[in-house]
Amino acid sequence: MNILVVNAGSSSLKYQLIDTETENVLAVGLCDSVGSPDSSFHKYEIGDQETKDQVPLPDHQAAIDEVLKTLVEGDNAPLESLDQIDAVGHRIVQGGAYFSESTLIDEDVIEKVEIVKELAPLHNGPGILGIRACQNAMPGKPMVGVFDTAFHQTMPAKAYMYAIPYELYEKYSIRKYGFHGTSHRYVSQRAAEFLGKPIEDLKIVTCHLGNGASVAGVKGGKCIDTSMGLTPLDGLVMGTRCGAIDPAVVTFVAQHEGISADEVLNILNKKSGILGVSGISNDMRAIESAMEEGNERAKLAYEMFANSVKKYIGEYWAEMGGMDVLVFTAGVGENSASMRAMVMEGFEDLGIKIDPEQNSKRGFDNEISTPDSTVK
Repeated sequence: MNILVVNAGSSSLKYQLIDTETENVLAVGLCDSVGSPDSSFHKYEIGDQETKDQVPLPDHQAAIDEVLKTLVEGDNAPLESLDQIDAVGHRIVQGGAYFSESTLIDEDVIEKVEIVKELAPLHNGPGILGIRACQNAMPGKPMVGVFDTAFHQTMPAKAYMYAIPYELYEKYSIRKYGFHGTSHRYVSQRAAEFLGKPIEDLKIVTCHLGNGASVAGVKGGKCIDTSMGLTPLDGLVMGTRCGAIDPAVVTFVAQHEGISADEVLNILNKKSGILGVSGISNDMRAIESAMEEGNERAKLAYEMFANSVKKYIGEYWAEMGGMDVLVFTAGVGENSASMRAMVMEGFEDLGIKIDPEQNSKRGFDNEISTPDSTVK
């Protein structure tokens, strides 16, 4: 079975074509800067060879059309016809409380995704555009929505509720939803497989650490709590997002700077986090380089990021009544040995011991704890 996977962002569209029987990736690529005069199409040949072409992509329909054309045209096209695509999977960021699992897309599903669009305006709108574009290009083809929020729907009310007047929750569905659910679900399952243990018997903390970052507590294969909230702004210090702060900061800055609450939220989403503290970049590699040159603000940003991760690990450890496995994933989690080591500082007395040699490796699934560590 050939599955086309589509991830439509605010100005991008990523895709993969996967043969689910062999688990081979047949095609992969990215449409970048959709809607901009600088739009481009990146196609990655298997073997990591990349071709990049400047292609007019005025909207997501044009992006989908370009993707589908490359799948069936040219010497290296993986398909002879679009009829060989059996189904399409769409990553959708916000499903609200409507969806607790992947769902076959129909008009009712699209309507619900539209209803909760204001909770993820940069993502749900393009997600709908991606669905419509595929429907137009491949009418009648089965399509499935995979929701970032779905995995977190197992959280108990004591974890997802906010201590605000209950009628506001009832009226506006203001609660913690969590994000990166597809990642947290996959890596927790993969960790159990890697260790050869039933996930039902494990208490796992998963750390998705990238430009966007979140931590989740996974007990018996189900999410019991996660760091992101109503929106992806809450929780960890991130690349450009502030993470958890006193909500009074919004009105304080608005009043003193003479700007609106929306303008403050823009600052907290796009100009804060690692970028805001360091004044250098939201890229952790640039921060590490600046630290090596003695930049104190870069060091502070780095330490703040690590400390925020550390706090959530401890919180979910306590909520689950223990921890068997700790997982690091995403760009920073996978690639920064120094960040992993800094996050783990102070956990030695609780039984977590890191093997420096194993921690220095990257690029594959790997156990980085010592044999006598009580947490893997």
